[in-house]
Amino acid sequence: MKPTGNTILITGGGTGIGRGLAEALHQRGNKVIISGRRKAQLDEVVKANPGIVGVELDVANPANIADVASKLIKAHPKLNVLINNAGIMLYDNAAKIMDEQTMTRQVETNLLGSVRLTSALIEHLKAQPASWVIYNSSVLAFTPLAQFAVYSGTKAFLHSYAMSQRFMLRKTSVKVQEIAPPWVGTGLVGDPAHPAAMPLDQFIGETMEALGTDAEEVLVQMARPNRNNAGAGEHKFINELNAGVEAVLTPEVAPPRYG
Repeated sequence: MKPTGNTILITGGGTGIGRGLAEALHQRGNKVIISGRRKAQLDEVVKANPGIVGVELDVANPANIADVASKLIKAHPKLNVLINNAGIMLYDNAAKIMDEQTMTRQVETNLLGSVRLTSALIEHLKAQPASWVIYNSSVLAFTPLAQFAVYSGTKAFLHSYAMSQRFMLRKTSVKVQEIAPPWVGTGLVGDPAHPAAMPLDQFIGETMEALGTDAEEVLVQMARPNRNNAGAGEHKFINELNAGVEAVLTPEVAPPRYG
């Protein structure tokens, strides 16, 4: 995407990667609108960054999406970038009976929320001279973690959906990009200061550099081994990855968080 002069909506912009992207894009001269379910977090970001706009939005609520999208188009007619960042990451166990709420909350937020919000804004975006739809997936879209089977699946869906949408929009003004973060120290899962987690400021710096190009996939260096795993050794790679993570992350030491 072009680095400046945009009007950008970032879901889940009150914390973590969403806030990091919002502040970095704001500093580069873009009009940034952040959304989320928690007004207090949105207000904190707005207060710290005069000019950023906060809008309450629950992407798991279809009626709320339709209402907010309509109001955003009217209030910000130059809106030309959507960053689908909101997500929930919960432990599960695919070897046991799956908890219904663990499944549905992640599917509704990570998967359906992104599709529904994009759908609600797509005709407006197509009417802009240049616009972008950006999905924040994960390296888990390519190398799933067994302890997060549903979460990994929702991110794999976003990767697949982005590729299909990119093809379908190829003759329009809308470009589709995908950000695929590695483990970033945001507190979404595990210890934010864990040495295996990429520091948030470093991730944002590398991501902003790649985001300003025509790259279809925005990958920091730490994410490339996961992205490049496809091939005959894929299953061996994933099994070894899961074995290593199993020794580090457990529900007891890393309770699920919402973001």
